[in-house]
Amino acid sequence: MSKQNSYQEYLKMKARIEYLQRSESNLLGEELGPLSINELERLENQIEVSIKQIRSRKMQLMLDQLYDLKDKEQELQNNNKNLRRKLQEGGPQTQLQPSWADGGRSAAKKPPRAEGFLQLLEYDPALQVGSSQSCTAPSNDGEGAARDDDGLIPRWL
Repeated sequence: MSKQNSYQEYLKMKARIEYLQRSESNLLGEELGPLSINELERLENQIEVSIKQIRSRKMQLMLDQLYDLKDKEQELQNNNKNLRRKLQEGGPQTQLQPSWADGGRSAAKKPPRAEGFLQLLEYDPALQVGSSQSCTAPSNDGEGAARDDDGLIPRWL
């Protein structure tokens, strides 16, 4: 009787596999012709439920990521506040420590200049979409190119 039970179990499993393969094929939009209206409606409902689950999961992941970013923002704001407080407590005699990661070489470099960057951030009507104005940068030295203190043309030009 054990052989007969095993064979029956085999037939059930085979039928289940065939059903799952047909269902997968139908979900992929294949072999829909022989399906009845009721089967098509069932398939449509199944797809809608799956889409709702996917959207819900996506929304949950995005919310989790948003909360993580807000936590990081708060942590960075607290760190910034603490650093400003330490800088104010130290007064003008406080000097920035060289970075140990680069062997202290950063202390020998000139500090970055923000003036040129801030000038870039100013309103420029030539950058408006549909603007017909010229996109050339104004030149202060008459040579047609803006130069920094070293006499070199900045990379962004």
